[in-house]
Amino acid sequence: MKNDYKISFIRGATTASGNTVQEIEDAVVELINELISRNNLIKTNLLSITFTSTKDLDACFPASIARRCNGLDSVAFLDCQQMYVSDDVNFCIRIMAQVLLPPNNPINQPYLRGASRLRPDRC
Repeated sequence: MKNDYKISFIRGATTASGNTVQEIEDAVVELINELISRNNLIKTNLLSITFTSTKDLDACFPASIARRCNGLDSVAFLDCQQMYVSDDVNFCIRIMAQVLLPPNNPINQPYLRGASRLRPDRC
C-alpha cells in the first residue's frame, strides 16, 4: 500500500559515447533501466526525474528519451544544463529521481560508464 511508502531521492549518472541522439538515447535508457532494476522500483512509484547534462551534449533532451522509455510517460521530467567545471566528465548525464520506496529499502545509486569515477563507492 502506498501509505507505507516514503519519498526518497536517488541520484545517478552515466556518460554517452558521443553527442548524437542515438548515443544519448543508449546512455539514458541504460541509466533508467539500472535505476529501476537496482532499486526494485515499481514504475508507478517513480514520481519525477531531473536530468542534467554537460554542455557537450546538445543533440537532444534526455527527458524526451526517458518519457518514451519503459512506459514512463506519466513521470515528471526536467532537463537542465550541468554547471560547467573544466575537469568534469565529458558527455555526462546525471539524474536525481524522486521515488516512493518502502521504509528501510536500501537505495542503490547507479553510476555507470565514465561517470563511475564520480562516485567509485556507488558503482
